Amino acid sequence: MNQINVQEAKTQLSRLLSLVEAGEEVVIARYGKPVAKLVRVTPSKPQRRPGTWRGLIKIADDFNDELDEAWLSPLEPES
Repeated sequence: MNQINVQEAKTQLSRLLSLVEAGEEVVIARYGKPVAKLVRVTPSKPQRRPGTWRGLIKIADDFNDELDEAWLSPLEPES
């Protein structure tokens, strides 16, 4: 973890951001006392909302019915 004073942080912000992107933490101090910490931001996952597709998808009544020979024959490997 790097500690840097405010004035130096102002002039070297780009370099500090590069350090943070590389995974390091940077502490910014005023008169030698830590005031703030620069850390990498981790993107949050979007929150799931169950039921958002309700009413938009229809499953056919014959979905679970057995497939007939017309469907199965093209899928079988040729010998």
